Amino acid sequence: MRHVATEPRGEELSLAERAYRAIRDRLVMLEIRPGAPINEDQLAHSLGVGRTPVREALKRLQYERLITTYPRRGTFATEVNITDLAHISEVRQELEPLAAAQAARRATAADREALTAALRELEGMDAGRHGADELMRLDLSVHRAIYAATHNPYLEDTLVRHDNLATRIWCLFIDRLSDMAGHVQEHGPLIEAIVAGDPEKAAQLAHDHVEGFERAIRDAI
Repeated sequence: MRHVATEPRGEELSLAERAYRAIRDRLVMLEIRPGAPINEDQLAHSLGVGRTPVREALKRLQYERLITTYPRRGTFATEVNITDLAHISEVRQELEPLAAAQAARRATAADREALTAALRELEGMDAGRHGADELMRLDLSVHRAIYAATHNPYLEDTLVRHDNLATRIWCLFIDRLSDMAGHVQEHGPLIEAIVAGDPEKAAQLAHDHVEGFERAIRDAI
């Protein structure tokens, strides 16, 4: 399944950046389970890099609340705490509409092309054929494409981090969610509003999307 390319290609990245993005997405998608120990040597071997890039990546991931280090115990993937949902949603309810509106105002031709490609992928999505993992990766790629289109690196960085944390909660309850495909497909009208340059509509759709996410998780608990 092809996903929207919103970040530089691997050969353009430093080893530390490559390690960071790979480990980040393993943590976000719960491929590294909450509470699991983080082994630098194993990560370095699996990524084909040295320990130094992995150490640099882990420093960033600790700041982003994806891993935590305990004295004399080691480093672990952070637990997914459902009590964090309200705090994460509080931030996203304010900033996701802002990002959608700014993307509608500022998106370049390249941004609109990437978002249109994402829209085609959403429209061609077969909920029965695509697994939960594919749906979640598509959800992540769409969000990251929207954040990139804001051309505000501070807003983008903040929202990527909070969307990562929200996605971990989503993945934890994925087996209990009744209409995950429908949630992902909600991005279609949002993308259309951004590509059309309609900031007010984009902001409202983004707000509704975040509210729907929190409601779906609470219903699943």
